[in-house]
Amino acid sequence: MKKIIFSCLVLVSITSVAQTSKKVMKQLIDENMKFAAQQYKVLMKNTPDTVMPRSFDASKQKLITSNTQWWCSGFYPGTLWMIYDETKDLSIRTEALKRLALLEPTKNYTGNHDLGFMMYCSFGTAYAITKDPAYKDVIFTAAGSLATRYRPSIKSIQSWNSSKTFKCPVIIDNMMNLELLEWVTQNGGDKRFHEIAVNHANTTIKNHFRPDFSSYHVIDYDLETGQVYKKLTHQGYADESAWARGQVWGFYGFVVMYRFTKDPAYLTQARNIAKFLLNHPNLPSDKIPYWDFNAPDIPNAKRDVSAGSIMASGLLELARYTKGKESKDYVTVSEKILKALSSPAYRAKAGTNGGFILEHSVGHLPGKSEIDVPLTYADYYFIEALQRYKKWYL
Repeated sequence: MKKIIFSCLVLVSITSVAQTSKKVMKQLIDENMKFAAQQYKVLMKNTPDTVMPRSFDASKQKLITSNTQWWCSGFYPGTLWMIYDETKDLSIRTEALKRLALLEPTKNYTGNHDLGFMMYCSFGTAYAITKDPAYKDVIFTAAGSLATRYRPSIKSIQSWNSSKTFKCPVIIDNMMNLELLEWVTQNGGDKRFHEIAVNHANTTIKNHFRPDFSSYHVIDYDLETGQVYKKLTHQGYADESAWARGQVWGFYGFVVMYRFTKDPAYLTQARNIAKFLLNHPNLPSDKIPYWDFNAPDIPNAKRDVSAGSIMASGLLELARYTKGKESKDYVTVSEKILKALSSPAYRAKAGTNGGFILEHSVGHLPGKSEIDVPLTYADYYFIEALQRYKKWYL
């Protein structure tokens, strides 16, 4: 009888803790969405009508902007749509509509591989919320533009154009753009897009990853022979280092590929990358990565909040495809990241940071570009992760 009573008390205690945790996360998410709306109204006022926000220079108190062909141009409108979806703030919706109109001609852009970031994170997010068929048409056109960069001889999508530095570069970031192709195929579009996405993912597994499941940033191919010319890490500390954002781009991309294909090879790849990330001795206790896992000045190296927000969102989806302790551990790590990002250590004070939500991201440290600054994609994946947690785990 005592054992039964004890078991019941334990069960009640566990249930109470779980309910308390959910209450805490609900409050955190609701507060962040209200804060995000306030911040993005500041960003709205700061951003001229003909450009997109990119970053903010705190030393000069100056907003850094880009044209619509910059690879990050889709994150701002996508974040606006997610904030609107949560808050129903009509001024946010008005801004989102205005920015989509500015971005739409980019659906025909073929200058690099980033159509997924540019068009799916914007119009794809908008379509998921509104179901406006005009947005679907834009997404279909963008997928066709991205497909022009597929190179059959290497079974991959060429990322950047050939140059003095690269013959035919394919970067790990490209895994993130496969979602655009897969979505279009599964929503009535060209089946060839699915074939391209699968070929690219399989080639990436073959050539981008080391035995420990860390990834190179760039694989440069010889188009004539189809062979790998060289492997390097352009935006990381060294060619053999693990550039943090590159690792999470690959991780998130394979989670997405499993979502669409249910190919167990992609789930295995995602789980193995997660092991590399979460078990790495240089991952800080708050789970916000240093900009490179092998940076020589750890623990004084810059953190990359964008890598943390991408990882949190990807882990929440991976948890849905795994079971038991493994699944719970992914959610727990995501919770930890979201709580850290919501703290004063990483989240801006109201009205500051040019209107961006998060601080302390790193774009291209070796190139001396965007070091310890806010970035649009850090905000985007933070808001996406908060939405996912609310939808799937509350």
